[in-house]
Amino acid sequence: MDKSQEALLRVEKLSVSYRSGKTYNTVVKGVSFELGRERLGIVGESGSGKSTIGRALLKLLPTARIEADRMDFSGTDLLAASEKQMLDIRGRRISMILQDPKFSLNPVHRVGDQIAEAYRVHTRASSHAAKQKTLEMLEAVKIRDPERVFGLYPHEVSGGMGQRIMIAMMLIPEPRIIIADEPTSALDVTVRMQVLKILNELVTEKGMGLIMISHDLNLVRNFCDRVLVMRSGEVVEERAARDMTNCTHPYTRGLLAAQPHIGGSRKPLPVLNRDIKEVRA
Repeated sequence: MDKSQEALLRVEKLSVSYRSGKTYNTVVKGVSFELGRERLGIVGESGSGKSTIGRALLKLLPTARIEADRMDFSGTDLLAASEKQMLDIRGRRISMILQDPKFSLNPVHRVGDQIAEAYRVHTRASSHAAKQKTLEMLEAVKIRDPERVFGLYPHEVSGGMGQRIMIAMMLIPEPRIIIADEPTSALDVTVRMQVLKILNELVTEKGMGLIMISHDLNLVRNFCDRVLVMRSGEVVEERAARDMTNCTHPYTRGLLAAQPHIGGSRKPLPVLNRDIKEVRA
């Protein structure tokens, strides 16, 4: 992060462990980073600890042991915060866009009511004002005929539309930080670009901070400002996104080499070497 920026979030030596019998299995190991008004990408293979970091920041891991030297959000110690304090922070000040709307939307409530509820809980707005704000947000995420979609149930919308509804729900309180966990994985290319444009405008125009969690190296290096590369719960490399091609850690270079390219060689892609002993570049 540019040191001239105000840090919205400071994390130092974050570790997350789960009990396994009489011992603990550590899945995030001493991760440190800062987030300003910027787009920070976190990449790595499945199981590398990317999503765990996002959930740990919001203390959404009730069975895990979360430890850190520091986990500061705009002067609030997240590690020491009570559940009452976290209820005020979640959604209104830090929002998390999850990957699969099927597990996040309530199946027995209309999607518009769910978005409006997220707005009313954090703003105390009237039901009429909340509905108008919801319709504006549905239109902002490029959903046609917001009035009709407002009245639909989750099972009546496609996967891509469900994802956009989830994004609208998380963005409607206008939080200071957005944690986006694979937010565009269910979207086609055109809609993906529209959603990324919305997220980018929130960062550049409203001064929000964005953590983009993704498997897609091309997405983060073209969209984000900085990138953290994770392997087995540790950050092995941090780079400016535009400088990803100059990564030096063998794991990062292996991830880049394993990506197919349109018009590239038809030879088999190299297999990532997971026996690399080196942890940091």
